[in-house]
Amino acid sequence: MKKQNLAMLCDFYELTMSNGYYLNGFYKKNVYFDVFYRTVPDGGGFAIAAGLEQFIDYIRELHFDDEDIEYLRRKNIFDEGFLSYLKDFKFSGDIYAVPEGTPVFPNEPVMTIRAPAIEAQMIETFALLTLNHQSLIATKANRIVRAAQGRTVLEFGSRRAQGIDGAVVGARAAYIGGCAGTACTLSDELYGIPAGGTMAHSWIQMFDTEYEAFRTYCELYPENTTLLVDTYNTLKSGIPNAIKAFKEVLVPKGITNFAVRLDSGDISYLSKRARKMLDDAGLTNCKIVASNSLDEYLIRDLMTQGAQIDTFGVGERLITSKSSPVFGGVYKLVAVENNGEIIPKIKVSENVAKITNPHFKKVWRIYDKASGKAIADQLCVYDEVIDETQPLTIFDPEATWKTKTLTNFTVRELSVPVFLNGEQVYTSPSIEEIKRYCAEQVDKLWDEVKRFENPHKYYVDLSQKLWDIKKKLLEDAAGNYK
Repeated sequence: MKKQNLAMLCDFYELTMSNGYYLNGFYKKNVYFDVFYRTVPDGGGFAIAAGLEQFIDYIRELHFDDEDIEYLRRKNIFDEGFLSYLKDFKFSGDIYAVPEGTPVFPNEPVMTIRAPAIEAQMIETFALLTLNHQSLIATKANRIVRAAQGRTVLEFGSRRAQGIDGAVVGARAAYIGGCAGTACTLSDELYGIPAGGTMAHSWIQMFDTEYEAFRTYCELYPENTTLLVDTYNTLKSGIPNAIKAFKEVLVPKGITNFAVRLDSGDISYLSKRARKMLDDAGLTNCKIVASNSLDEYLIRDLMTQGAQIDTFGVGERLITSKSSPVFGGVYKLVAVENNGEIIPKIKVSENVAKITNPHFKKVWRIYDKASGKAIADQLCVYDEVIDETQPLTIFDPEATWKTKTLTNFTVRELSVPVFLNGEQVYTSPSIEEIKRYCAEQVDKLWDEVKRFENPHKYYVDLSQKLWDIKKKLLEDAAGNYK
């Protein structure tokens, strides 16, 4: 079987359009595309950008093999000149993106591509699939971690993930979002996501008694032992046998770092009973781990009920973002170059939410100088700069009569250059740096924006210059209807 070439991981229309661009000479024309999303998953207040590192790897390796070109030739619809063009295909444009771990909001560019038309069109599918997937999982993980209120959250979803990449880079995205580790060994080997695990019910069933299974495991893995206590009866046998094994094997060695894991039943009730039994046995240091179809809502309820849980293992509802499984990122043309001039473009729709913001843009994040919290984002034309010494008026994009005038603020441009003239100019941070940056940036959001239900509407405004351009394009489009 032919080795996969990710250049061919594209929608077929990208090839047919590119063939047309070649024949029309458009392949020499630089164009601008934005990647952005329209709706926050789970009705939340923000999303977490992730997936940039894998997209960088893809761009660096982007090429077409002889076998790929021969496959296209057999379709009998592609011009030979176009196929010859693909033999030497290499990305030569510019890419700007927000760093991974950045909180992002609807309708603002997460990535902008400036490149010759064919190059920009051919990377659409991969840009969307990697940013959509990892941003979705990072966003879900961040919600779950916030629900846990400082308790450890581990990603346990490999066996329920949707395919290999769903498991492997899904664990990476979950780590960026705040999880402390994963059950996926390959994610550890490839990306350095701390992997760990102990036992399944099958381990216990292999032994004549539950106690023998626990004792043997303590002897084999005395450091960081976690015993699964619900194979038979959590309170009548599981916890008592775990206590006995801990006291006979680990405590005499001075080992105090061990835990029990609850994987079924009424987790809140069982955790409280288990905590009392462990404390009464003098094992106050023993931690309690809980798993079994958890998500942010169940974890929040468990915390409200006073459940005695130190660590949450979250699987299918995290790795698939089960309650909101689609991150609706889109890839839209926003400008073309004509003799060096940037000509803004707009997509108009009867569905107002699908009307795009035109032009080559910058996104500025505005922070309250006193609190350090993010107040709003403003989309500006690429050559605009926000003057921190002058008052700035921000409009609510859904109700332009609602304004906020800012005076004591600082600004930061969100996007950074990733590729310029086809050369990588951005060094991806380590996974630990990305995770830490994500936590720091989420902390800069107001708690009201971070609510799970009915979060505060974060302002994403257009500068006056950009709004005037958009308004003129909408008026011109309306004139074309007549």
